[in-house]
Amino acid sequence: MAGFTFSDKQEGEITRILAKYPFKKSAMLPLLTLVQRAERVISPDAMVAIGQKLDCSPAYVQSVLSFYTMYHTDKVGQYMILFCINISCQLNGCDKLLQYTADKLKIKVGETTPDKKFTLHREECLADCTNAPMMRINDTYYGNLTEKRIDQILESLD
Repeated sequence: MAGFTFSDKQEGEITRILAKYPFKKSAMLPLLTLVQRAERVISPDAMVAIGQKLDCSPAYVQSVLSFYTMYHTDKVGQYMILFCINISCQLNGCDKLLQYTADKLKIKVGETTPDKKFTLHREECLADCTNAPMMRINDTYYGNLTEKRIDQILESLD
């Protein structure tokens, strides 16, 4: 098995991250985020590598990452689209807009486009009810969504 190896740049970042925490395990989320951003997935081999850095088992790493919806064990597209489905967004039409986006991308919720550009998912809450309906694409939040605004946002990512 090839395994997972951190790049030299990632090793430097890990050193900076670990210096911030008195207990290595406290750096779990930053290390998971580091890998997720680079690989778009947390593979079993990456879990082993993270566990080695934090002096914990791969099973412990997996137990943490499985708790959070922002980490993925299956590869996702270049742009991860998360639609808030909580009550404020529900009341403001998120279901219709989520379906509109799925139809536009020609995929179902939970799928990735054939070109691996977009993955579409539901998210329980994006914590910005005043701008409902909301979606997040990677690390950018978009509120007050309409079909026209979704078109503009998706076109800007081409």
